[in-house]
Amino acid sequence: MRVVSKSLHAEVAATLREQIFGGLIPPGSFLDEAALCERLAISRTPLREALKVLTAEGLLRHEPRRGCFVNEVTERDLDEIFPVIALLEGRCAQEAAGHATDADIAVLEVLHERLQRHAKAQRIQDYYEANLAIHEAIITLAGNRWLAQVIGDLRKIMKLARLQQLHAPGRLEQSLAEHLAIFAAIKARDGQGADAAMRTHLTRQREALREVARQQRIARIAS
Repeated sequence: MRVVSKSLHAEVAATLREQIFGGLIPPGSFLDEAALCERLAISRTPLREALKVLTAEGLLRHEPRRGCFVNEVTERDLDEIFPVIALLEGRCAQEAAGHATDADIAVLEVLHERLQRHAKAQRIQDYYEANLAIHEAIITLAGNRWLAQVIGDLRKIMKLARLQQLHAPGRLEQSLAEHLAIFAAIKARDGQGADAAMRTHLTRQREALREVARQQRIARIAS
């Protein structure tokens, strides 16, 4: 596959990032530079620049004399990341409530109606996508590029874990109720309420992930 771009290393980074998130390069994998150069039809220089970008993002780790490996997200990592991202996205929700126009509220309402339809039909993958669109809309509405940048970096690391919190019993319905509470606060221009509702939403996501991990451990023991 030939990668062509004005910024070749950025294009290579985007390609590798997509393959990591898609599971084609799993967590813990060693990135063989020679094989990647051959597969992508590029030289070592843009590849190494791309690897530096992904390392800075936290997706890769570089081990001296060994090379680059895809990072593995541990339960401890998630325990440390979720409180931080809850605070950051809570702040975004607060700022969004202060900035929201009637037109912004109308857009959010459409997104939440879509979320409700997917929840009712138990379309989990579609729900995930609508959920992400709502989070991104709130971050954009906050209009704080520094918050957006830090949240984006943390979400890339979280994406490595391929989180499936909606598979916890009752989580889909609970998640929908939490989103509607966030939206109600933003619609009422209640910044503190939006902040608290978003932090609750993300805290409960972490609790649901713990339950999914517990169920997986039980299933492995039973098998």
